[in-house]
Amino acid sequence: MTSTETPEATGTRPAAPAAPAAPAPRRPRTAPARIGWTWVLLSSLGIAAFAVIPYLTAPLRALAESPSGGLAGNYAEQPWPIQLAFYAHIVAGGLALVVGPLQFWKGLRTRHPLVHRTVGRTYLVAVAIGAAAGLAIAPVNDAGIVGMFGFGGLAVLWFATGFAGYRAIRRGDVPSHRAWMMRNFALTYAAVALRLWLPLLIVAQLPFTTGAFDFDAVFANAYAAVPFLCWVPNLIVAEWLIARRGLPTFWRATVPATR
Repeated sequence: MTSTETPEATGTRPAAPAAPAAPAPRRPRTAPARIGWTWVLLSSLGIAAFAVIPYLTAPLRALAESPSGGLAGNYAEQPWPIQLAFYAHIVAGGLALVVGPLQFWKGLRTRHPLVHRTVGRTYLVAVAIGAAAGLAIAPVNDAGIVGMFGFGGLAVLWFATGFAGYRAIRRGDVPSHRAWMMRNFALTYAAVALRLWLPLLIVAQLPFTTGAFDFDAVFANAYAAVPFLCWVPNLIVAEWLIARRGLPTFWRATVPATR
């Protein structure tokens, strides 16, 4: 075909324009994310059983006299309203630990939204009860004034973030709801973090102990550090994960529009 010939003259048709590229498929959850979620689930279930079951199977006075009495010795002599708040806190907190990880299971959210909503309501009720009871017992905790502010601040933020997550989903703001619930569960997970920090802090003191080993003194030193240590790092990690997922953070209120 010479330069003067056209496609019509030669009986050929011009090539059709290329079709636009299909959008990239959404990336599936990576192996580290699965491992992380599995760890959170198993550790939450383990601590819920470890921390709750003993108080449901024996009275506080009996537990206080046993070598593994835990916090029972501090609450066995408290008046009945404080003991009631203590039981409400551990039972509601244990329930929140059990059902909380299920809210981050994508398959449950997408395939069974009704179950997701039902479990979410159960979780938020447990958080509200556990936070109110936690605030009531904070002034009589084992860690003194540090514990009153540390555990008391945890209780206030636990309730506030749960309420913010509820308000967000009620107005249809799913990204903000997800961000607030991640922060809230980071505070729920303080029950696990506390029991991970305690042995680490006890072991860290061993090189500095002199004379006979006084476990009560070493435990008291460790417990004095956990009222803030059990939840402040959790919130920092949660905020980092929120930012990685493009959800609203404290320094970025809106989610960038996806193209």
